Amino acid sequence: MQVVQREFTLPSYPRGFHLITDRLLRELPELRRIQAGILHVFIKHTSAGLTINENADPTVRHDFESHFNKMVPENAPYYRHDYEGSDDMPAHLKASLLGSSVTIPITSGQLNLGIWQGVYLCEHRNRASGRTLVLTAYGL
Repeated sequence: MQVVQREFTLPSYPRGFHLITDRLLRELPELRRIQAGILHVFIKHTSAGLTINENADPTVRHDFESHFNKMVPENAPYYRHDYEGSDDMPAHLKASLLGSSVTIPITSGQLNLGIWQGVYLCEHRNRASGRTLVLTAYGL
């Protein structure tokens, strides 16, 4: 059994949904040595999330952002947690809806994603700093 773990920080991204699949692969070249296993990706933040979805058509990313902003609006009168601005509480809610991790099978040294799937950083803050991720790959 091989286990590799790497922690790294992504640069700052603007608010929105950003494909990071290629960046994950660059950060973990050891993945190529795993014939059958799992990659777990965890984000160490409460106002950004991770998800897997459509990786070809950029309008999907725009539609995600539009829908989440309508589903979880800023400046709702019942929010109390707004210490860091009007995007503060909505960012936490959106991150909880999407989750803080994704798990992907590894097959023959590659991520075994569907043909149109990619890993997204879901940035919910207007002015976020870099986001720290922990990658853990394990397998044979």
